[in-house]
Amino acid sequence: MRGVGKTGDVMNSTTATSSHLKITSALFYAVCSFLITVVNKNVLTTYKFPSFQFLGIGQMLSTILVLGVSKKLGYLTFPSLERNTFVKIWPLPLIYAGNMMFGLGGTQQLSLPMLTVLRRFSILMTMIAEYYILGIIASLPVQLSVYTMIFGAAIAASQDLAFSLPGYVFVTINNVLTASNGVYLKKKLDAKDLGKNGLLFYNSLFMIPLAVFIAAWFGELEKAWNFPHWNDVWFQLQFLASCFMGFVLSYSTLLCTQYNSPLTTTMVGCLKNIAITYLGMVIGGDYVFSLTNFIGLNISVAGSLMYTWVTFREKKVKAPKADMQPLTKEVSIA
Repeated sequence: MRGVGKTGDVMNSTTATSSHLKITSALFYAVCSFLITVVNKNVLTTYKFPSFQFLGIGQMLSTILVLGVSKKLGYLTFPSLERNTFVKIWPLPLIYAGNMMFGLGGTQQLSLPMLTVLRRFSILMTMIAEYYILGIIASLPVQLSVYTMIFGAAIAASQDLAFSLPGYVFVTINNVLTASNGVYLKKKLDAKDLGKNGLLFYNSLFMIPLAVFIAAWFGELEKAWNFPHWNDVWFQLQFLASCFMGFVLSYSTLLCTQYNSPLTTTMVGCLKNIAITYLGMVIGGDYVFSLTNFIGLNISVAGSLMYTWVTFREKKVKAPKADMQPLTKEVSIA
């Protein structure tokens, strides 16, 4: 009986540790996501920094620098570069770079409340991607909470008085890439080919040459070079914070995905938007108020809160695709 008691204590301790890791990783991701959104908005909108591509390159460089130096000093380890490394992580580098660039582009073009509203479509896309790629379906309460968010987002978007077509295009692409990134990250982490640090390092390493080439081709490097506020110390601090917070955010995203699920990671990112939604009405100065828009925002926020209450108390059901056809139709129709 003593052996059984000890086994039970170990199991309880393991369960408590697992729950702690889930909650801690989710909170860490939420805080990082909140801070980088505010800083990016200040850099791109308040200071009117002309090139979100250049800022994205800065975030990639900081990731390479921090991980490279940390590995050299022995603080962390990940596999060295091999001939098949690119094949191991493909298509994550392309998704990673596109997600970063289009996310920054959307931040530059849209007010924070509308950005957060439109980003909620990534939750539905993630749920669908989990079904097709991972074979995971969400329970009915989870689905209802997601549909509530999307309904509110649609209402808010119908009365966007500061409409920006490039911004809507950027955030739509960002949503698709966010869903793809979360699901493929889960697959790569489960395979444990390179580990969290290796994925972050090589995603940036492989994509930065292409990002620099594209930025140079479209004149973004010249725009950044001619920016008049490089001598502003406060701008310098926020620019550097944006660059290094990009690395921290990427790392927190990996942790949250590893200890939870792609859908939870996407949802936590949108939960922090509850604060961003209301603060964004004064940050950046580009939000135009309308009653319909405000009502839609609050409906979407209510859906976010409902999902938070449900998702940490339920496990996703994994079943063969043949058994999930009716549920897929419900997701697609919504």
